[in-house]
Parts: sequence; C-alpha cells; structure tokens
Amino acid sequence: MAKNVSEKKTRAKRKIAREAQKQRQIGLQWSILAVVALIVAAIFLWPKPQSQAINAERLNTYPSQGSSNPMVTIVEFADFGCPSCRAWHQAGIMEQVIKTYGDKVRFVWRDFPVITAQSPKAAEAGQCALDQAKFWEYHDLVYKQGKLGISDLKSYAQDLDLDTQMFNQCLDSGQYRASIDQSLNSARELRLRGTPSFLVNDIVLPGPPSYAQLAALIEADLKAN
Repeated sequence: MAKNVSEKKTRAKRKIAREAQKQRQIGLQWSILAVVALIVAAIFLWPKPQSQAINAERLNTYPSQGSSNPMVTIVEFADFGCPSCRAWHQAGIMEQVIKTYGDKVRFVWRDFPVITAQSPKAAEAGQCALDQAKFWEYHDLVYKQGKLGISDLKSYAQDLDLDTQMFNQCLDSGQYRASIDQSLNSARELRLRGTPSFLVNDIVLPGPPSYAQLAALIEADLKAN
C-alpha cells in the first residue's frame, strides 16, 4: 500500500515536472517569436538612407581625363570586377596616351558592370567617389586591392580621406543606380560583347588595345581632321 502511494507521488511529481518543462518551452518559443518580430519590424521601420535627386547634367557626367576640347575622344566601357580591365589600366596605357597626345585627346570612363554580382555596386561606389572629385584615385585603389564587398568599397573611401558619411550615404541609398543602368544600356545598344570595350571617336574597338593600336588610330584621326 505504501509502495503504491509512493509510486503515485512519483508519477505526480514527474507530471508536474513535464508540465513545467512544457510551459518553459512554450515561453521560450514565444520569446524567440517576439525577438524575430522586433528584428523584422526594425528592418522595415528603420529609416533608410534617402537618395539625392540626380539632375540630367549629373546623369550624363562621366569620369574623364585629358582635354576638355579634344580632337580624339576615347571611351572605355569597363567593369571594376573585370581582370582584363584591371590589367589594362595597370599597364599604364591610358596615362601614356594622355602624356603623348596632351590636349588632343580625352579619355572617358563608362560603367559596364557585367562580370561579377558585386560589379554594379562597385560602379555606384565609383560614382559616389566622383561626387568628391576622387574617381580616378578610387578607380586605381579598387583595381589595386581587387575586393568589391560593400565593406571593402567603404574602406577604400576612408583610405582616400573622402567624406565617409557622405560616401556611405550615397552608396547605401543607391542613388546612382539609374546612372549605372544608363551606361549599361548604352553598352548594350552598341552591342558590346565584353569588357573592356572601347570607342575611338565613336568607332567601336573591342578588347583591350595596346598603346601602338591606340596611337595608330589617334594619328589617323588627327590627320583626317
């Protein structure tokens, strides 16, 4: 009889313990759900960086070097994630052309971000650097370092002593996405097949040219003009 009573008490204690554990699990589940709900609410309700309106003049402003009134304009459609673009610029061909032909030539950069998933955002970062008149310094540093993650793009701005608050707001807001899309559409309309691709006075020159190739084209245009 005493044994039965003891077993009943034991079962009752186990039942109470199971109920308590069940209640703790339910409470834990509700706590997790509450935390998830707060995170979701923060994502949707947290104020996002506001993009600045871009006027038509800025939309059609591209990074350039050389003469403002050239006889020959060289346009490169390139991608910060493109190894061939990187190798071409590190070869110093653009600088050699500008040094040789001075005020007769102008070199223009257009974004053609198609090589990596990170390329479009890197193109936007270049435009944000252009706002602070540091596109070419930024361009050179991106090609030197090679990494295109968001944190990397922001760290390059800091390395160049840009206004990082202004740069980060520009990059996070995506305010130059329309500008990048416009350049991308231009490349497609020209039926460019890869990066880098070039225009020399509106004549399409696919692939990265050597200095000799560019010099020959420039000389021909200068004689024709």
